[in-house]
Amino acid sequence: MTKLPPHKWTFAARFRRNAFGWRSQPACRRVKEAVVEIKKVAKNNPVLGAEGAVKFLEKVAPALEQVDSSSGAIGTAVNNAIDALVPIIGIAPVEDEQRDKWLQRVWKAYETDDYCYLDIMGDKWGELCASPEIAFRWADHFIETVRAHWKEAKRSSGWGGYYRGVTSCLSSLLAAGRYQELIDLLELAPYPFWHDHRYGFFAIGKLHGKKAAMEFADGFDRTNDQHLIERDSEEFLLSIGEVEEAYRRFGLRTNQANTNINTFRAVVKKYPHKDPAEVLMDLIGSTPGQEGKWFATARKLGFRDLALRLASKSPCDPHTLNRAARDTSKDDPEFAVGVSLASLHWLCQGYGYEITGLDVLGPYRLAIQGAEQISKLDEVRQQIREMVIGKDQGCKFVQDILAPYIL
Repeated sequence: MTKLPPHKWTFAARFRRNAFGWRSQPACRRVKEAVVEIKKVAKNNPVLGAEGAVKFLEKVAPALEQVDSSSGAIGTAVNNAIDALVPIIGIAPVEDEQRDKWLQRVWKAYETDDYCYLDIMGDKWGELCASPEIAFRWADHFIETVRAHWKEAKRSSGWGGYYRGVTSCLSSLLAAGRYQELIDLLELAPYPFWHDHRYGFFAIGKLHGKKAAMEFADGFDRTNDQHLIERDSEEFLLSIGEVEEAYRRFGLRTNQANTNINTFRAVVKKYPHKDPAEVLMDLIGSTPGQEGKWFATARKLGFRDLALRLASKSPCDPHTLNRAARDTSKDDPEFAVGVSLASLHWLCQGYGYEITGLDVLGPYRLAIQGAEQISKLDEVRQQIREMVIGKDQGCKFVQDILAPYIL
């Protein structure tokens, strides 16, 4: 068995049982620090780094028992940590005996976690096993218990109890290459959850190819699992080299992020062969009637002509337009003028939240200032007058603010 050198982990002393109070931010910070420490060690000593990762998984749930998890911040931090650390364990070059010892320790931590911090470990089990042979043995460890629970659940209309080894079993069967056995086992599943049947989907793909797998996914009840099914379908298509089909069918929808610019970056990262400009145009086209919401993304990426067209095509937040006009008024006055005019246009249409007089005067002054720089003062003044004067009651606020300047 691999002999590990002695090492004092800084994070270990910090992750005592109930080490943190109720506030999640200090705990999140410590989780991130632990991951950084482990990854740093793993870079020079992969086996020692994997030992640290296992130790973290053993200690993290007991340490966080008193933390308020209602915001989701600590749960996200732990999930991100697991995503980062599982590959370190999986690729560590150790003998099977050492790996089994690690897996037994992780399983004990997972099984005794009463706060569900380690819930995603089941999906990672096949990766943790690192070889089909070890995955085969762990599948045997779980499978009879899974069968018994599922059979009882079917007999009692769903009341068969809960067994944490279900996902670990399915993941192990897939990693072991026991595809038909996995498909047969899922016939016993009492619940139509994609979280379980996704393993059958990948097994069908391995046994019967793309067409059979995609027919299974397309025919599955998508009432509650639409995004998960599309995410896994994309992953499957990418795994067999069907990159264009993955992009065309799922790439734009499954990589949605918290902002449009982050969505763009996620798609480009997953599909590096695609031209970024093409990706941006495809994303814009996927939201008809909301093209203006991509203004900030186009501008940040340097597509200013496109940004101007987007700002004119559909509603765009005047606050966003005003910031862009201010930021570019010196280096690109023509762009600043166009953006300022677009802001005034949408203000006249009633768009924007908590609009004040400064939100109207700002783009007006930037438009006039930029127009002087590009020798288009009379033209821009006329555009503003036509935009504001004589319009309906919805534009009255803008009219009242600008009246002293344009009448």
